[in-house]
Amino acid sequence: MTAQPSGVEYLFRKHAGEVLGTLTRRFGDLDLAEEALQDAVVEALVRWPREGEPANPAAWLVTVGRSKGVDRLRRAARRPDLEATARRGRPMAADLDEWGTDLDTGRIADDQLSLILLCCHPALSVEAQIAVTLRAVAGLSTEMIAACFVVGTRTMAQRIVRAKARIRDAGIPFGVADNTVLGERLDVVMHVLYLVFSAGHTLSEGDDTLRPELCGEAIRLARTLTRLVPQEPEPLGLLALMLLHDGRSPGRVGPDGGIVLLEHQDRGSWRREQISEGAGLVDRAMQLRRPGRYQVEAAIAALHSCAPTAAATDWVQIDALYAVLLRWVPTPVVTVNAAVARAMVAGPAAGLVMVEELRTSGAVRDWYLLHATVADLLRRSGRHAEALAAVRRAIELAPSRAERMFLIGREQQILAEAAVG
Repeated sequence: MTAQPSGVEYLFRKHAGEVLGTLTRRFGDLDLAEEALQDAVVEALVRWPREGEPANPAAWLVTVGRSKGVDRLRRAARRPDLEATARRGRPMAADLDEWGTDLDTGRIADDQLSLILLCCHPALSVEAQIAVTLRAVAGLSTEMIAACFVVGTRTMAQRIVRAKARIRDAGIPFGVADNTVLGERLDVVMHVLYLVFSAGHTLSEGDDTLRPELCGEAIRLARTLTRLVPQEPEPLGLLALMLLHDGRSPGRVGPDGGIVLLEHQDRGSWRREQISEGAGLVDRAMQLRRPGRYQVEAAIAALHSCAPTAAATDWVQIDALYAVLLRWVPTPVVTVNAAVARAMVAGPAAGLVMVEELRTSGAVRDWYLLHATVADLLRRSGRHAEALAAVRRAIELAPSRAERMFLIGREQQILAEAAVG
């Protein structure tokens, strides 16, 4: 009984971005489209093991989802609450008989972007925009989205339900917006796409593997975004950042499933063509002379990715770029990364000074990466007892088995160095 929900979740996550936009365009109702997709996924779980997976799973799900959605509308039309259904703005089943059978496969990317724009409507709060987009476009579970926001699953479920109700009740239309509307929502759209990419690029509890399908979806949509607003440098920076990080992903996890730090990765395993494209996009974006956070982050990633060896990394320039980035994005994540760069230039004590305020802040005191970074800086400073306490706290808080195993190895290193010292 437990295998099927995980299978549904996997299929929904894998194909939501491709299929849900098309079904939403056809039905004009995000809720109905999601219900139809879920019905189609359940049917796929029954039929695909017996009949084999179709050559084009997304097209199959669109076809079956259309049929399931029409069935739902016909059932609703036979119920006494037909008037309530009509008030919700859902199309009548008879109207949908005129659809025909074309799948519009060439419009998939446009449909996905239109779906993001629908979810990023200014009628919703920014947090609601991001949450409902991660659910609708990336197919992330409510639990995964709740973890991104560090809130309870029930709270996030209610937030998503309210956001979709607001979209429906406000009569927000679905369709490719002109560049003026896209420009107004560009920051939120980019933030959402990067969250989708990060969800695929990050190890999580119960899933100690990367999720390349999410990274691929985010990269594909970022490419679409750069084509729609070619004069904007930040989407170029975002695409570059994704390509550069994804290009290094083959070296991030070792044969035993453990995490491999950047300095120890096999650079021969990296996707060099992808890294070259990302570095070129950084240069192209910078030539537009309107710098922004994604361009700076991409420039930092390019310096890491293009260095022939870890020892050849230009830490001075990376430190300078982090100083710029902190002015735009003074977040704990950026501060911790900047502290690592500062430590490489000015020594671990300088890095510890940068994170000192975070160590006493209640907002991030349960963030495992902060404790892991502090532990390493303390170890490098020769303060092994304090480093041991910090790394053990990081182990307690680590969200995945791979990260816990890496930190346990770091704990053993600290113990060995303390014994020698």
